[in-house]
Amino acid sequence: MKGRKDAPSDWGCLVGICFFILGLGTLLPWNFFMTASLYFQDRLNANVTNGSDVSSNSKYFNSCMTLLSQLPLLLFTLLNSILYQRVSEVARIAGSLVFILLLFVFTAVLVKVPMEDLDLFFSITMATIWFINSFGAVVQGSLFGLVGMLPQKYSAIFMSGQGLAGTFAAMAMLLANASDAGRESAALGYFITPCVGTLVTLFCYFLLHRLEFARYYLQQSAKYEAGTTDELLTAESTAADDGKLNGHANGSVAGGPKKNGVSEEGEQPPDRSQEAFLSLEQVEKKQAKASIFEVFKKIWVMAFCVTFVFTVTLSVFPAITVDVKTSSPDFETVLPGNWNRYFINVCCFLTFNINDFIGRTVTTFVRWPRKESHLFPLLVVSRVIFIPLLMLCNVQERAYLPVYFPSDAGFTVIMSLFSISSGYFVCLSMSYAPQLVEPKDAETAGSLMTFFLALGLSIGAALSFLLRKLV
Repeated sequence: MKGRKDAPSDWGCLVGICFFILGLGTLLPWNFFMTASLYFQDRLNANVTNGSDVSSNSKYFNSCMTLLSQLPLLLFTLLNSILYQRVSEVARIAGSLVFILLLFVFTAVLVKVPMEDLDLFFSITMATIWFINSFGAVVQGSLFGLVGMLPQKYSAIFMSGQGLAGTFAAMAMLLANASDAGRESAALGYFITPCVGTLVTLFCYFLLHRLEFARYYLQQSAKYEAGTTDELLTAESTAADDGKLNGHANGSVAGGPKKNGVSEEGEQPPDRSQEAFLSLEQVEKKQAKASIFEVFKKIWVMAFCVTFVFTVTLSVFPAITVDVKTSSPDFETVLPGNWNRYFINVCCFLTFNINDFIGRTVTTFVRWPRKESHLFPLLVVSRVIFIPLLMLCNVQERAYLPVYFPSDAGFTVIMSLFSISSGYFVCLSMSYAPQLVEPKDAETAGSLMTFFLALGLSIGAALSFLLRKLV
């Protein structure tokens, strides 16, 4: 959607800032739990003696977390499409954000609660992850629909905010680890941060509806159905009026005496009734939205691409990458403490999220290959090479595969290419899909792409269990 000429200006880019923060807020839950994997593993291994293997809960924590994060995303994305017309926007977005806030507060409080039963702690954590990502899915799906009512650049701003959420979480964990506070206090401060972030997100949502620029586009979209009805009624009225005119032309009420429908001047009055009814048919055809299947036939290549990208990404990140160990534990760093403690935060999470953000941002300036090119899906499929490359890094514990890339630098380079290609191809797929359909079907295309995005995340999360066992 291009900006309308009569639209008010986005003063101070406040609407853009709001959507950037809203995008960041949608992925805060997933990223804050994912980045805190070391904290959860420490607690789950609290009773494990030196020399013993890690607990089974700790060993499969990342795969379970990934799966229980992405399954509700898939299920509640579908549910949100049903709730969309039955539950108000405020209830879906603001209500879900309030529940997310309460769950983050609960997680922060749990940091200070000693729990001897580690199975219970594992179960509570997994339940929290399930519910917090369920509400997050409703927020994300609703906000994708909201931002779709504005000009296209705001969708890019929204997705850029999503791309920065992971970097925000990684930086928060890095600062928590670098602080002089104990591990418990650092974890408490870490989980308080998304509480503040969720409050700011909630404030931006309410502020959005007070901004004239946003209200203009949201009200225009709300009037769409009314406008469609008015246009149809106008066409029907035209048809009726033309019918009356033809009736008058063939009688003696107006235009003087007639003979066989021809005026005294010898002119045949034009029969415009068929034009009017043809116009009515054209209006109905123009306004009618295509079916989901018809839209899918046009965007199936992009749907496949976004599914495949996230399947590859989630199959190894973070379930496998988080278990990579540094080959230089005594590496000198400007950060206080042991490099081993910072390695995963810096070389895994921070590297992934910064490069993912760069990949998404690059699409603002470079869009290659084009959406019609057969090279695009081929490049997407070629990302499968990153699965064996990351599995052959220094992942510990391992049982079957050798280590071919033991160095920290090698792992970081692979992660950089892996993440920048993920962000780039995801953003291209999501932006290309609405361009392949008529403007009236763009919202349907966006909803379908959101579903396939969630499908890719869920498939990747399920596949991570198998791949982790093969290492």
